[in-house]
Amino acid sequence: MNMALQYLALAARVFCDPGRLSLRSRELPAWLSGGLGAAQSLALLLARLFVAQVFFLSGLTKLRDWSVTLALFQDEYQVPLLPPELAAYLGTAGELALPVLLVLGLGGRFAALGLSVVNLMAVLSLAEIAPAALLGHQLWGVLLLLLGLFGAGRLSVDEFLFRPNRG
Repeated sequence: MNMALQYLALAARVFCDPGRLSLRSRELPAWLSGGLGAAQSLALLLARLFVAQVFFLSGLTKLRDWSVTLALFQDEYQVPLLPPELAAYLGTAGELALPVLLVLGLGGRFAALGLSVVNLMAVLSLAEIAPAALLGHQLWGVLLLLLGLFGAGRLSVDEFLFRPNRG
């Protein structure tokens, strides 16, 4: 009975935590801390792969017909503060380079921040945006925010390069 109460208290502590409980907390059993850490790393990897695919494919689409891309930036997209041709080059470069960094988890927070800027500019540059397209941009924005806050996770080049106590 005592063991059941301990597990109930542990479950209440984990599931009702307002965010102060760290995965490295000594309050958690090692098996739970390790399991949650693995789940968090997997979730961050899946978010990186999902968002990277969306932006990389968009960049490839722009490259396929550069004259159409330039025309869209000239006539359709109204990117603030940048000339249309420069905006086309910068946007396409961002959509092709930053997802590669994001997938690798190399400069994960930098890549997430950069893609957030690309995402925000895409939304702001359109005079009208379909509700479904706006929902997609919002989803990508939330995932990029989470990646910016939590980093690329354990399954990343960042973790390999900057992990403390590599022996």
